Amino acid sequence: MVERLAYRCATLGIEQLTFLADGAQLFRQALTLDQLHQLKAILPHLPPDHAGLRLRGIEGLAPFLAASGHVGSRAASVLGEACRPVRAILFDKTQAMNWALGWHQDRTIAVKERISVDGFETWSVKNGMQHVEPPFTLLSGMVTLRVHIDPVPASNAPLLVAPGSHELGRIAEEDVKDVVRRCGTVACLADRGDIWLYATPILHASDAADAPMHRRVLQVDFAVSELPGGLEWLGV
Repeated sequence: MVERLAYRCATLGIEQLTFLADGAQLFRQALTLDQLHQLKAILPHLPPDHAGLRLRGIEGLAPFLAASGHVGSRAASVLGEACRPVRAILFDKTQAMNWALGWHQDRTIAVKERISVDGFETWSVKNGMQHVEPPFTLLSGMVTLRVHIDPVPASNAPLLVAPGSHELGRIAEEDVKDVVRRCGTVACLADRGDIWLYATPILHASDAADAPMHRRVLQVDFAVSELPGGLEWLGV
């Protein structure tokens, strides 16, 4: 399967990728300029010494992220109308904060409080919010959206994904390089107002920008299922 996906990567343009076949899909001009201006006015200012800011309780954001909203509807196209946002992060890459991130899977979720439940391991606190690694089956039922506020050409550090890697389960660190080689790599180029949808556990990475400028991205995780054993999603 991964060899087939690598062939698709080499032969298809990014706009031909589909969530069903590849685990990633681009929605061109998902937000109009007016909607994008509204979203920018709602989002908080990211401190210049921060690469990312986890968001919660931002007034005016909920309508965008609802299953019927301009952003949330893209998640609902895969997960159905019962989906909801469970974590949001605002990222920006600038000349002052121009970082690179190696290939990895996102494996943590944000919850309201720490409760001991089988299969939920490796607890941590990020920006005052409780995080935990859930069973992989839960991650495999989630999707992530990246809403592009600024253009992301090849020179501005687009997200890199390895199509199909989300179907391979929890990938050991020593196997990541080989999986990326077998799956191939897609650079998620974007214009302002575009939205990339991908399977949350897909392998992804990001290089430092060649010509750093603003690269503001609102990244939102969506899920459908409730958590077991009294655990609750922290939410957005």
